[in-house]
Amino acid sequence: MIKIGVVGVGHLGQHHAQKFQNIDGAELVGIYDINEQRAKEIAKKLNTRSFNSYEELLTACDAIDISATTTAHYELAKTALLAGKHIFVEKPITSELAQANDLLKLASERNLIIQAGHIERFNPVILKIENEINNPLFIESQRISTFQPRGTDVPVVLDLMIHDIDLILSFVHSPVTDIKASGVGIFTSTIDIANARIEFANGAVANVTSSRVSTKQERKLRFFQNDAYIRMDFLAKNVRVIKKSSDINSLLPQILMGAPNINPEQLLDIKSYDADDINKDALTLELESFIDCLKNNKKPVVDGEAGTRALEIATKIINQIQTQNTRINLLHR
Repeated sequence: MIKIGVVGVGHLGQHHAQKFQNIDGAELVGIYDINEQRAKEIAKKLNTRSFNSYEELLTACDAIDISATTTAHYELAKTALLAGKHIFVEKPITSELAQANDLLKLASERNLIIQAGHIERFNPVILKIENEINNPLFIESQRISTFQPRGTDVPVVLDLMIHDIDLILSFVHSPVTDIKASGVGIFTSTIDIANARIEFANGAVANVTSSRVSTKQERKLRFFQNDAYIRMDFLAKNVRVIKKSSDINSLLPQILMGAPNINPEQLLDIKSYDADDINKDALTLELESFIDCLKNNKKPVVDGEAGTRALEIATKIINQIQTQNTRINLLHR
């Protein structure tokens, strides 16, 4: 039985703690939050223990789930690793790239596991279609949301866009060669809307858009590759895959010659998939995977290195936007 503690029981952390109570092989030993009253409320709700200090919680567990605010990730993770504990850390792994690299070094030296909380890797929509995605040439993602105070301690690139950055990096196995990005702050002093064009050495291109000041919510991801167009809608939980029909070689010449009674849609093989038949939610699957890795000494699906790669690209996007906006502000003085 893996004894696990959760630090940070805000919007996300309370759900993490609740999920661990129902995962085989996991024992939730308790929680800790800097807000003592909040910790006591959640502990009572979940019938678990609220620890008086983070150090006390670490002593009682084998692994720690870090669901605190992003800017606290590094110190909490470092303390856990130095105490010899495996860690699950919500995305982004840290707020700064140097911090993430330091955690990787500490974990490697102590033979400890880091899993980064990029939950979309466990989204039933992705699990349903991941085997169909093969060498995509163009990727387009849109992740927009209404404004919520939660997550605004970091730019929208780290709050929302990093989900899609991680997914794209997991499917495009090629180094990033160029990034062009723009963004602005609307409700906060940081970046609330951002767009990035990411180019890869193999010729693939990704166009990524994120906003947390929209009037609606949208989570869509599209892949264009030699043999297919794949469209995913995470909110509707469905996927559409469009491929060339097996009859295309005989039908296309006839259509080009103006043959009547041939519908151009006959050139296409269109399949729709619904992810509702996967009866576990992404968070449950993600945390189950973490416990399985600890029990069987397996490499996480999203290990510390993957979390750091996503953070590296996100950091480059943020830096480019900030540099560009500084230049624009100077020109308009």
